[in-house]
Amino acid sequence: MYYANDVATRNYGTKELRRQISRKAFERGEIVNTGLSVDSSIPFNTFKDPYLLDILGLKENYLEADLEKAILAELEAFILEFGNGLSFVARQKRMIIDGEDIVLDLLFYHRILKRLIAVELKLGGFKAAYKGQMELYLKWLDRNERQQGEEAPIGLILCATASREKIEMLELDKAGVAVAEYWTQMPPKVEFERKIRELLAEAKERLDRRKLLTDGADGSVEREIDYFYEPKDEDDE
Repeated sequence: MYYANDVATRNYGTKELRRQISRKAFERGEIVNTGLSVDSSIPFNTFKDPYLLDILGLKENYLEADLEKAILAELEAFILEFGNGLSFVARQKRMIIDGEDIVLDLLFYHRILKRLIAVELKLGGFKAAYKGQMELYLKWLDRNERQQGEEAPIGLILCATASREKIEMLELDKAGVAVAEYWTQMPPKVEFERKIRELLAEAKERLDRRKLLTDGADGSVEREIDYFYEPKDEDDE
């Protein structure tokens, strides 16, 4: 149903549909969807994880500026990978806060969601400090760029590696922030499918754990604790 809907909304031909299926578009979307809480500010099916940026042709030891330039040079392919309805707005979006220049890497507008999408590029792994940085961008955009009839801006932090447990603990989705990995080299088919299966399984495990922790009313948390309870010597007596 996911691919049928995609074909209907994006007018795929057979070649592109096969490409989307082979690149696990549905599974990569589900990895993000399973991480969204009931209080999430991010709509379902907005982002993927990971993003496959092998289309950019980047070589080893590239810089953030190289990644940004490559995305702009292959903007059409990047938008196709990103999803339907995306329009490019600005590169190096300048914001002035308390007299200080702050720069956002890329700014897009999603015509279907009717909201701005801020994209920040990071070469290394995710750091907790990135949350505050993106939240600042979104608050500025909400105050200065949001037009009448638009929804609140949301943000995507693209990292080379994502600390998924840390991301879950920070509850970024409630602040309208998503984090996703990007892969600049496509692994061999077997390895790629294995990695996607592992990431999806991990995401579902985190979802089940979150459901367990928020379902204390029926005693499920207490039962889980009792299962791991080890009696002390005095208890044996």
